[in-house]
Amino acid sequence: MIGVSFIGWASDYSAIMVSVRNEGNSMSAIAHKLIAPRTRTILFVFIFFYLLLIAGAFVGILAAILSARPDVPFGILMLALMGLLAGQLLYRQKMPLLTVTAIVVVVTLAAMILGPLGNRTADGQTTYGPVSGATVGLNNAINQISGGNALYTVVDPTNADPRVPVPGADGVRPTTALYDSATGAIKTMPSYLFWAFFLFVFSYLGANLPIWRFAQPVNYIGFWVTLLTIGLSALGAILAPITGATDAAGNAIGAFALAAVTKTDFGFTFTSGAAWQPLWPMLFVTIACGAISGWHALFGSVGTARQLEYETDALPVGGGAMFSENTLALLSLVAVSIAGAGGGGGRFAAGVGKLLHAGTFGLLPEVFGTALGFGAFVVIVLTVVQLVFRVMRVTLTEWVGEAVPAVRNMHVSTIISMILTLLLVLTGTWVYLWQLFGASNQLMAALSLLLVTVWLKSENRNPAYALWPMLFMFITTIAATLVTAYNLYATIATKPALGALPVAGAWAMIIIALLLVVAALLIGYDGWQAYQRYGKGQPAAPAAAPGD
Repeated sequence: MIGVSFIGWASDYSAIMVSVRNEGNSMSAIAHKLIAPRTRTILFVFIFFYLLLIAGAFVGILAAILSARPDVPFGILMLALMGLLAGQLLYRQKMPLLTVTAIVVVVTLAAMILGPLGNRTADGQTTYGPVSGATVGLNNAINQISGGNALYTVVDPTNADPRVPVPGADGVRPTTALYDSATGAIKTMPSYLFWAFFLFVFSYLGANLPIWRFAQPVNYIGFWVTLLTIGLSALGAILAPITGATDAAGNAIGAFALAAVTKTDFGFTFTSGAAWQPLWPMLFVTIACGAISGWHALFGSVGTARQLEYETDALPVGGGAMFSENTLALLSLVAVSIAGAGGGGGRFAAGVGKLLHAGTFGLLPEVFGTALGFGAFVVIVLTVVQLVFRVMRVTLTEWVGEAVPAVRNMHVSTIISMILTLLLVLTGTWVYLWQLFGASNQLMAALSLLLVTVWLKSENRNPAYALWPMLFMFITTIAATLVTAYNLYATIATKPALGALPVAGAWAMIIIALLLVVAALLIGYDGWQAYQRYGKGQPAAPAAAPGD
């Protein structure tokens, strides 16, 4: 709450307004004009690898969910189809927005909720209904490409990979189709690659089709799915303690299930050769978007600023969007706090399932609520991923398009971005990939605030509201990036017994982390030089137009 109140909304709003006041230019173009030409180039490098980390973290967790949860993919497939249909009905057939909304949102929600319809579990064996059964049959058929065997296995010493099951009542993680509890090996099956490819196709449409054809209607449907899920879950959080609602196991839904923190050192004790997770700076990058988000600032400058009808709309759109994100973050905290065992998206979905059950006065069974929780989680992430690849291919084109003309083709730049993402997904250790994404995301926000600070100084305005949060975020996120790089080195990169792929992926992420730190420091130095220049009343240094 402190972060969003004093930093987050101001960052989003300011990024939009600086772009609006600079003829709708992007952050890189503003940096070229306001700070120095080389800052624009360095910012391209930072943005591209920052987006690569987002894509890798998100595609990795989504592919794991779609391959492991047969009740989820059908809803996401319908989201894609309804997105295409909504674009056609709205912009070609000119149907009323209310009618189109009712059709596509209801169909998408129904597809997500009905995923587990007909599923039965008895004596540890699950019999799947028509929806989940079709997905299981598809996965099994795809896995027969390798004879039902894993393409390769990896070991995640953090046990944070979405494919690793939660411990049972005895504290032992069970063996599953994707995890061997005896060895800790995680199996990468052909079906995992299939769903990763599905995500790339989905994102390819969002990145290259006209925005009205796919990306915009998909995000519009996603907005309603998320809004309804948040609204009913919030209602459930209020009603559960009052009504005494219980879950399927008979436990009170309003009761917290998280274990109490017992470490008095708050993670600051350092042990050589082991992962180090001190409260500062790691807490501030684990909460990736709920307090402040570089992605919001980046997309606000390249997208939102160019769609505002009036300048005054920037406050409710930019500031309001950040407070909406904060609401989702609070819901996520509540959901994972009452869900009990689990991690990541699974715990979020389980908690949402309980809250939806309470919020609908028991009308929506918990199992269907959990399916909607998974669907909403995937929608939230996937709607971002498609736009990440859209910005990623534009960034790559502007960065190296002059030197490599082929990259100017949007299909070539998109495919290059997706290949690099796939390599990161297949080799990266997920928890560190997530922490690097979180650190780079908040560092992106710090760089956005840096631009805002310099622009305010150039306009002879007080930059304090952007300057001090920028300094805190800048120092914190660089520290977190270096800590994560060390953890990769200590727990994976120097452990060849874990296998060649995880080790190679660890070194790749270490290199990316160091590259981001160096780029941020150079941009920070350039920004400081420009800040001093404007403080002395000197005008911006003349610079050639981008591309000249």
